[in-house]
Amino acid sequence: MTKKIFCLAMALFVSVFFLMSCSGGKNAADVAIKAAEEAVNATKAEAVKIVPDDVKSLDDALASVKDKFTKGEYKAAMEEATALAGKAKEVLAAAQAKKEELTKKWAEMSQNLPKMFEDIKAKVDELAKAKKLPANLTKEKLEEAKAGLASVQDEWGKVQQSFTGGNFMDAVNGANSLKEKAGKIMETLGMSAPAAAPAPAAPAVTPAPAAPAAK
Repeated sequence: MTKKIFCLAMALFVSVFFLMSCSGGKNAADVAIKAAEEAVNATKAEAVKIVPDDVKSLDDALASVKDKFTKGEYKAAMEEATALAGKAKEVLAAAQAKKEELTKKWAEMSQNLPKMFEDIKAKVDELAKAKKLPANLTKEKLEEAKAGLASVQDEWGKVQQSFTGGNFMDAVNGANSLKEKAGKIMETLGMSAPAAAPAPAAPAVTPAPAAPAAK
């Protein structure tokens, strides 16, 4: 997909240069806008679930370019459209990098979380059979731990569906939340809980050209 957008940007540059030489600014701006729109749409299909704010910036910038074209500001529209095609490529690259990062974190958590659940269940079963509970654990707390385990296991299934559906950021954030909840259950049961992993940060992308202020 990155290669496709690069080719679109190159084709846009050549087309705009040719039209500027042979015709008026209107035709060049029209070609530039169409190429920019195709680049934005291609990026949106890949990136909207990973960097939604950056995709929205691209949409806003495209709307601004079209507004300038409608007002007859062909030179400004052409220049911004040309820049926008390149910006779409940057957003796509950032989304792909973030997807790789999230996929790596997911692979780690999808191994660790089920192991935590298994350890909790084994401890709950052990305590349920014990003749006497530890001094800092009441029967009520043990029942709460059992209910909490059932809850996080149910939520884990939903988080897995979220990842399968391509909502990588939501899935990793959800897995981190479940890890924290499971850790608290482990503490209640007197077990050693692993440290919570930090939530993934949004990728840094240079903002797309802003839409013009309303007059």
